[in-house]
Amino acid sequence: MPKITALPSRKDNYIWLLESETSRKAVVVDPGEAAPVEKALNGSHLELAAILVTHHHYDHVEGIPELVARYPVPVFGPARESIPRLTEAVEEGQRLPLEGIGTELSVLEIPGHTAGHVGYYGHGWLFCGDTLFTAGCGKVFDGTVEQLFHSLQRISRLPDETLNCCAHEYTEENLRFARLVEPGNPAILERMEESRQLRARGKPAVPSTLEEEKRTNPFLRCHQPEVIQAAERFAGHPLESAEAVFRVLREWRDRFG
Repeated sequence: MPKITALPSRKDNYIWLLESETSRKAVVVDPGEAAPVEKALNGSHLELAAILVTHHHYDHVEGIPELVARYPVPVFGPARESIPRLTEAVEEGQRLPLEGIGTELSVLEIPGHTAGHVGYYGHGWLFCGDTLFTAGCGKVFDGTVEQLFHSLQRISRLPDETLNCCAHEYTEENLRFARLVEPGNPAILERMEESRQLRARGKPAVPSTLEEEKRTNPFLRCHQPEVIQAAERFAGHPLESAEAVFRVLREWRDRFG
């Protein structure tokens, strides 16, 4: 099974590298810059085999033209978004045989952050771009809050051991918001300390498991009494559904910073 590595990029992005230790080939997810990818490839004597893209935002795609100029590889990305140098438009349910690294991933449509956002799932990994973050979720740009809620509900039904391979390092900031929502949740305090120690050592706080997200991520806990009560206090009125709680949490998080 391929090895996965989070390559730091820009201020707080991660580019995911999937590396075959037998073929010496690799696949990257969301290369917002070419330089971190080329450094990793050269440092481990790897050859790029494919590029996967979750959505169209610049910090996920700007490295593609430079990479394909050097490595003429297929570029897989969402069919309903404009992706530079796209060669393979992907949709829900497709299985991508990434032969260069000897594995296969399935395409999940998980819109909300953007209207055509996709994820790639397999071998216990979920490369979910900006839909689900560690202890948080993406902002809504050209998608809708309703789409994002249902995408996160869908993700939450994946196995608990699934690794959330998201595309940004927002863990500590997201946990501060999670603690504001659920000050009585001891799992959040434990995770805050674990994340602090990892970041102090210069290590990423990603990936996380979905089990961990379900214990500490308010956006996956909209059915929990303390989360509902916190959202209702912020809104100033009762909320009739988990989706309504989610909508209020997203607005609250946007104001939080």
